[in-house]
Amino acid sequence: MKFQNTKYLYISTLLAFILIPLGGLTTDIYIPSLPAMAEDLNVPVEKVQISLLLFMVSSGFSQLFIGSILDSFGRYRMNIFALITFSLASFIIALVPEIYVIYLMRIIQGITVSLIIVGKRAFFVDLYKGEKLKHYTSLFSIVWATAPIVAPFIGGYLQILFGWQSNFYLLGILTVIILIFELRFTGESLQNFQVFKRKEITAVYRKMLGTPDFYLGLIIIGLSYSLLVIYGMVSPFIIEKIYGFSPVVTGYSSLASGIALMSGGIISKLMIKKGLFTKINTAIILQLLIVFAMFAVTSKYDGLVFLLGFTLSLHLLSGFIFNNVYAYSLQRFTTNAGIASGLTGGGVYVVSSVAGYGLINLFEIKDIQTFAMVNFIIVVTLFIIISLFRKAIVSNTEIPSHLIKSKI
Repeated sequence: MKFQNTKYLYISTLLAFILIPLGGLTTDIYIPSLPAMAEDLNVPVEKVQISLLLFMVSSGFSQLFIGSILDSFGRYRMNIFALITFSLASFIIALVPEIYVIYLMRIIQGITVSLIIVGKRAFFVDLYKGEKLKHYTSLFSIVWATAPIVAPFIGGYLQILFGWQSNFYLLGILTVIILIFELRFTGESLQNFQVFKRKEITAVYRKMLGTPDFYLGLIIIGLSYSLLVIYGMVSPFIIEKIYGFSPVVTGYSSLASGIALMSGGIISKLMIKKGLFTKINTAIILQLLIVFAMFAVTSKYDGLVFLLGFTLSLHLLSGFIFNNVYAYSLQRFTTNAGIASGLTGGGVYVVSSVAGYGLINLFEIKDIQTFAMVNFIIVVTLFIIISLFRKAIVSNTEIPSHLIKSKI
């Protein structure tokens, strides 16, 4: 077996950071193309939105279970297989523009993306320890936020210049290029392979998912990300169909949303020495104030300026909360890094896709006021879950102090 050569550790670390946003890139790059895809494929817009849901659900559920496979059989070979398969699925979507083929390929993309990003997150836990590990895990959500920044921005121009298929050609080409570098510079990072025993693995899952602070943390990061999921799915239709702007404007608005998300993560990184609850309690209270204001103001005023102003503020605070709780969850169980990584990443997609798609269909978001009401529901729910999260941590004396700095 080819193990990671420490000589190329820096390059391998860089490649890992490049691949971590792949899930978001695969989701967001064709958001500006959703109306055009529906028209070109001659299907209702809801059917095109299902392609987003299928990717997120397949990726999310795969991540829940794939960590145990990676802990038992390693990261490297699975990653190479996944990159090849993902690239082929991307090219098939572009070459066979039929909605049910797209559905199948999106499911395959979801599974392969889960293999890639769970393995890459576990890569850091395999090879880094202590403050170095904490430094890198605190960067994860910042790096991950590059996808919402870059993807729709690029996708908007690709849609205008070459059509929606070009998004998937780009995904296929990018993964082929990364595959070449992976084959040259990376190797297996796992040193101690876990024996694949169903009972033992089931016991690990039961322990993790039975730990209140851990599963509540998964719900928090999933709900935080659902604000972006909902905006990503409804903004093309509000901006392009109601306000009459082009897909490029949708791309720029998503670019601004992604920058807000990343900015929240960067602010969180700068405040890394502050107590966990000092940070997230402040953020959720600010979110509550913003959604109250959004609901009140948009009952009288409408327009892109109001949509973006409130949305960007909420997304900045979501990025802040997400970064803190995401890093906490990844480090909560270091002895089973693959499973913890899978559950954390899977939790984001499962919770955000169920909450996001469920609310979209329940309320049929067609205008800014309904969008404000859905944001209000999510933020109030987040406030309740964060309160339970704090109580679970305060009552657990076994949680390492470095994860929270303070239980107050």
